[in-house]
Amino acid sequence: MVRGKVQMKRIENATSRQVTFSKRRNGIMKKAYELSVLCDAEVAVIIFSQKGRLYEFSSSSSMQKTIERYRENTKEPLISNNSIEMEHHMEHLKEETANIAKKIEILEVSKRKLMGQGIGSCSMNELQEIDSQLEKSLKNIRARKTQLLKDEIERLKAKEKQLLEENERLSEEMFSPKRTGPLSPILAMRRKIGLLIWS
Repeated sequence: MVRGKVQMKRIENATSRQVTFSKRRNGIMKKAYELSVLCDAEVAVIIFSQKGRLYEFSSSSSMQKTIERYRENTKEPLISNNSIEMEHHMEHLKEETANIAKKIEILEVSKRKLMGQGIGSCSMNELQEIDSQLEKSLKNIRARKTQLLKDEIERLKAKEKQLLEENERLSEEMFSPKRTGPLSPILAMRRKIGLLIWS
């Protein structure tokens, strides 16, 4: 009976896939052994199953010895833990960058909608949400404006009080009968022209 040609694609049935894996794994191990014996070659095979189980064959005394020989011949440096950590860190940064870019895009779209741009395709619920956001923003702006005005009024009142106190002090100094020393130029001029600022 002629065997049909096997299509090179994943076997969907789990049982059939496991049976095929076992048969072909054993076949590869057998071929590797025969190659090492017949040709006096150093052969190593490493297989991981779908579930992560390790299967290996090495014609030398140890698999590690064959791996070290392979690295020496290909001059591949050993991957250190630091390199692995760096690679994971870079992947994390890429994910973070992609997330930030996505958030920026969402914020830009929201900003344009708040500016009244690109709202032609918005639904009624989206328009109501935009209207609510605008009302909230206006409320915050008015509250901030009111607070700034209050702060400015308080500052001006404090300045007014300071000027009145200074004016009163200068008035008392200029008209005090106990004063014997010379007047300052400003006070002398005020006395001369009779100019006085009262509250």
